[in-house]
Amino acid sequence: MANEAFDFELIVLGAGSAGLGLALFMAKAKLSVLLIDKTAQDVGGDCLNHGCVPSKALIHAARQVHQSRQAARFGVQVSGAADLGRVMDYVQERQAIIRRHENPDYLREQGITVEIGEPRFVGPHDIELNGRTHRGRRLVIATGSRPRQLAVPGAELVAHYDNQHVWDLRQLPARLLVVGGGPNGVELAQAMQRFGAQVTVVHSDKQILEKEDPSISAVLLERLRGEGIDFQLEAKITAFSNANTAQVRHADGHETAVEFDAAYVAIGREVGFNGLQLEKAGVGLDAHGHLVLDEHLQTTNPAVFAAGDAANSLKFSHGAELHMRLLLFNFFSPIKKKLDYDHFSWVTFTDPEVAHFGLDAAELDKRGTAYERWETDFAADDRAVVDDYQYGRLLLFVEKNLLPGTKRRLLGGAMVAPGAGELVQELILANSSGLGVDALFDKIYPYPTAARINQALVVSQRDISPLTRLALDFAYKL
Repeated sequence: MANEAFDFELIVLGAGSAGLGLALFMAKAKLSVLLIDKTAQDVGGDCLNHGCVPSKALIHAARQVHQSRQAARFGVQVSGAADLGRVMDYVQERQAIIRRHENPDYLREQGITVEIGEPRFVGPHDIELNGRTHRGRRLVIATGSRPRQLAVPGAELVAHYDNQHVWDLRQLPARLLVVGGGPNGVELAQAMQRFGAQVTVVHSDKQILEKEDPSISAVLLERLRGEGIDFQLEAKITAFSNANTAQVRHADGHETAVEFDAAYVAIGREVGFNGLQLEKAGVGLDAHGHLVLDEHLQTTNPAVFAAGDAANSLKFSHGAELHMRLLLFNFFSPIKKKLDYDHFSWVTFTDPEVAHFGLDAAELDKRGTAYERWETDFAADDRAVVDDYQYGRLLLFVEKNLLPGTKRRLLGGAMVAPGAGELVQELILANSSGLGVDALFDKIYPYPTAARINQALVVSQRDISPLTRLALDFAYKL
């Protein structure tokens, strides 16, 4: 294949987080790359257009509104309702700034061939696009995912939105129904509640953020309920009786009606490959319509790979970044790396934030790993006291010390607190680098930085053995 003729060294389908990273590196290495997306507006993927960027801009605006109202305790009087139209203008302004380096013209200036249209495979190495055929040495499917639709009777009667369409709202609904209590749902729910809507969240699980430890989710749930959000857990919408009424069935079998003016659906995402004609490239799908992939993200066609949501694993923008880095390493190295999520992390950007990294208790138990569970609230943390977040909680899973003097690795953990996503970065580094928890003990933290809570938990778990006490007593009296 080395002497075979190819139009491009790499063809990437999809200009989202994974596709952009792959294409930019190939161009920087002076290797020919073709990047394809359906429309110029789709460049940047879900993250720029419908996900991370607009949602975090929305959350920022909601935090400003909330904090202005909180200032009443210090005598500052604030009145008036948030103007959702002006909020959405701000969201679009932030998107426009980032779009300056995520658009076809900019990417072409970087040496990338960018084509707009709907491609389809016509051979193992060949893509047809806009009447032309392009041949690539390798190809990557990075076509993303789409929001899962709510399939219940009467849904067609309802003004409902998902993360692709909620940005079209210009008027704040008085009553908002949020379907789904995962990260997407709770972030949007809190923002809209802070703007002035009365929000009801209907969630099928017994806790919100079901991938988190219950002790962490419980703290966030209490805080969100304290802001006035109505959570109906272990509940499912069975039907919409009209445009403004949802019938909800609860775990014990009884049913209630929820009145609303608009609904936001956040029940997960799904992948689809309609129109790509994967069979013509020998790319296989499983019974669920997902790509058949090996541990290197390679499809059943050795020349075709997947990245990002299209790989149907953890659907995060930085998950796509992980895939991109893995593929680039394996494209250039004779020694291949396997996909590994053992040190993966994520953040839910509510207030307080929820940060998660490494392995959780369920996975450690499944693997038979010996570990200890260390946890603390923030009640005695000085920074939490002065900044008023003593409700925070930190949870660590630490390798069990079976032999004296051995390094105890940090296996995973979670935190719920304001700015938790930043506070756990040193913990993520310790986890991903295989550092022992003593590395946190040996560090001097400026006082009163918020990250001192990490050290405080480690210190609280340190003990001095009887033998060590004798040695210290002897050394001190020399």
